Amino acid sequence: QVQLVESGGGLVQPGGSLRLSCAASGDIFSVNAMGWYRQTPGKQREGVETITTGGTTNYVSSVRGRFTISRDNDKNTIYLEMNDLKPEDTATYYCNLHQYDKTPHGVNYWGQGTQVTVSS
Repeated sequence: QVQLVESGGGLVQPGGSLRLSCAASGDIFSVNAMGWYRQTPGKQREGVETITTGGTTNYVSSVRGRFTISRDNDKNTIYLEMNDLKPEDTATYYCNLHQYDKTPHGVNYWGQGTQVTVSS
């Protein structure tokens, strides 16, 4: 099993910044990618930004120029630097780790989620 521990969420005013962290531990052996997803009540979880082991990133267009994902492979930790936060960024943010195993599509692990609230 893999454990993902997130930290860094909170309440911030519009235009403010937050930094999320996610540390992975456990049975880590063939990681493909890690990333951040977010979800609000009644909506589907959406991918915010992901990063592969090789450093390739993908992000949703709404965070372009504002959010930056980074990764410390030695520590199995990822970060999400969020700047110029907007009320629509309010959500529960989940850390994800995808790694390859014996199954065709690999396996996904999720953190417990950390709340980000952007409000004045």
